[in-house]
Amino acid sequence: MTARTAERQGRRIRVRGLVQGVGFRPHVWRIATDLGLRGHVLNDGEGVDIAIWGAPGDLDAFARRLTGEAPPLARIDAIEPAALEGAEPVAGFAIVESACGRIATGVVADAATCAACLEDIGDPGNRRFGYPFTNCTHCGPRLSIVREIPYDRAKTSMSAFPMCEACRGEYEDPADRRFHAQPNACPECGPRVWLEDEGGEVVCTDPIAEVAAQIRAGAIVAVKGIGGFHLACDAASAQAVDALRARKHRAAKPLALMARDLDQIRRHALLSDAEAELLCSPAAPIVLLAMAGALAPGIAPGQDHVGFMLPYTPLHHLLMARLDAPIVLTSGNLSDEPQATDNAEARERLRGIADLWLMHDRDIVNRLDDSVMRIDAPGPAVIRRARGLAPEPLLLADGFAGSPKVLAMGGELKSAFCLLADGQAILSQHMGDLEEAATHADYRKNLDLYRAIFGFSPDVIAVDAHPDYLSTQWGEALAKETGARLVRIQHHHAHLAACLAEHCLEPGQEGSIGIILDGLGLGPDGAIWGGEVLVGGFGGYRRAAHFLPVALPGGAQAMRQPWRNTVAHLHAAFGPDWIGETAGTALGDRLKDKPHAMMTGMIEKRLNAPLSSSAGRLFDAVAAALGICAAEQQYEGQAAMEMEAMARPHIGTAEPYPVQIESKDGAQVLSWLPLWRALLDDLRQGREAGGIAASFHLALAAALADLVVDLAEQGAPDRAILSGGVMQNRILLEALHERLTQRGLNVLAHHRAPANDGGLALGQATIAAGA
Repeated sequence: MTARTAERQGRRIRVRGLVQGVGFRPHVWRIATDLGLRGHVLNDGEGVDIAIWGAPGDLDAFARRLTGEAPPLARIDAIEPAALEGAEPVAGFAIVESACGRIATGVVADAATCAACLEDIGDPGNRRFGYPFTNCTHCGPRLSIVREIPYDRAKTSMSAFPMCEACRGEYEDPADRRFHAQPNACPECGPRVWLEDEGGEVVCTDPIAEVAAQIRAGAIVAVKGIGGFHLACDAASAQAVDALRARKHRAAKPLALMARDLDQIRRHALLSDAEAELLCSPAAPIVLLAMAGALAPGIAPGQDHVGFMLPYTPLHHLLMARLDAPIVLTSGNLSDEPQATDNAEARERLRGIADLWLMHDRDIVNRLDDSVMRIDAPGPAVIRRARGLAPEPLLLADGFAGSPKVLAMGGELKSAFCLLADGQAILSQHMGDLEEAATHADYRKNLDLYRAIFGFSPDVIAVDAHPDYLSTQWGEALAKETGARLVRIQHHHAHLAACLAEHCLEPGQEGSIGIILDGLGLGPDGAIWGGEVLVGGFGGYRRAAHFLPVALPGGAQAMRQPWRNTVAHLHAAFGPDWIGETAGTALGDRLKDKPHAMMTGMIEKRLNAPLSSSAGRLFDAVAAALGICAAEQQYEGQAAMEMEAMARPHIGTAEPYPVQIESKDGAQVLSWLPLWRALLDDLRQGREAGGIAASFHLALAAALADLVVDLAEQGAPDRAILSGGVMQNRILLEALHERLTQRGLNVLAHHRAPANDGGLALGQATIAAGA
């Protein structure tokens, strides 16, 4: 026996994280083979399990390379080595079949086509030339096709496509980049694509070329993608865009665009290096960019930013290579419904909208909208977390490692739920408004799916404190069904906790001042909150300050008709004779045609006019005063978004309006009398609406920053949290971030979970974990 043989030892290495479906086992095999090590690697319910024998120096080198050369889609959360007793294998290193066990590993998100696969589909000599379903271990579908884990082909929708001999050879060759690539396929054995008309008849033999020709000619085409159907048309054709809006019943909400490459985007939008990096990332999200070139006027009416994405599947690349201009690529549905995923469903639901259907026969198991992101001064921000981002687990602080399993149900709008266990949180993809029946059904389906995929049986179920939210009611029902403990979480506390959680702050060390601004959430006093400054953390909070409660005349109608909020705010500022204060302004002229006397009566008598500290309704009130969407909003946040766009050119020259802050019942209250007086004076003097809008934005930023600094000086924590849907207003977010940072506070904003209600479940889960 040689000295080297005598030194050989065995190690058991457990790798946790996003390590299934990303080529991690072949990565292990290649390193082990290169170093002459013996043993095996397998997937199981906890991640990747490695049993390996060799000389200590070689084993150490193996451990270093395991992380240093990890596959691009992998995320290693932990490596746990231990001594391994037992007989060493006679020779070689093997990849063995998956093992069963408790499920604790992650499913990775769908990933955009990698450069190597792009070369394959563009090479006339390659057997995958022009094949729209080309993929490898570094790219392609994941969550969209998986039914359960461990992630193997038999447990995905690719089980319907037995591999041909050539694909099987790649799949079984550890030296090939398609080794154990579960969606691996080629034209001989994989999914196929075709084009059909409204009657379901196949209309050509070169479907992708025909779709490009039809889009150039002005047609609207339903395109089956990776997570659902899209509707595509020429983004430069006003006629095609207007027709799409009319058929889809989407009057004004901005439409997303797809461009062939970055150079094509630069013809129509400003593009920073950071934005380009986001666009080219494996997640390939829609990125909001400043407009800078000609597009159809109906793409994003009233906006100064437009959402662009790059092709993220081979099918998209093949289509865009045949087009010289960007296309609209919006969700395949009627407005506010979930996008269609099934072929038969798409034929039925998109009839009357699409002229043609570009179909394929790979089933979409899990519906996924496109993710939406942007780059703000604090860094990247997630507006909608879906394809390419979900369901990647978010690592939490160490203090959550021993927490009970929590299922958090989220809110009513921008619904998403969260599973918390083993020190990480799995935030689902965006699903939409639960008041829409199809979205509610999709929410319940996905909830069942995630519980099955992750083998998740909750100890605690967290719900919003509002009893009328459908997510709350379903959570109550699940708690009764499962025996889990039910915890009700205040809405704005959850927003605060969500931002704390994604920054991995430890429970007990996370005390912060949270500026939480949104549309509404039920307060513990039974009132509707929405403009809040909370001091606290996961374990609790106090309401240190808030916006002045103002009536919502007509209740939910006030969210759809901004002029009602203008009336309510003027009444709160000037009393029942408020109409006289508008004399000599265009606002006064507009309000004369509205039933303002009836609104005043409702406010005075508190008839269907609940009080609310909502920041969202304040934005609506000011926007309507400037004539923006005064009569009605076509989509949530329209008035505020258009006012922000109007204000942006004036931010550098405008001065903030004054805001009154007074103490009441132990809290500071921001009220708006001086702001409205100055605003009405500017209207009388004919000041440009954009300048007025800029002064309003700066007023909020200045007043809130001063208030938070005062709280910190009085003993509150010197860390500020910016959260809630209104923090998607870039002007306000960046102004607050700058002012507070300059005055010495540590300012945290959202980067991985949405500031809006799409991130609410993350906060609910982390609060409930310690409740």
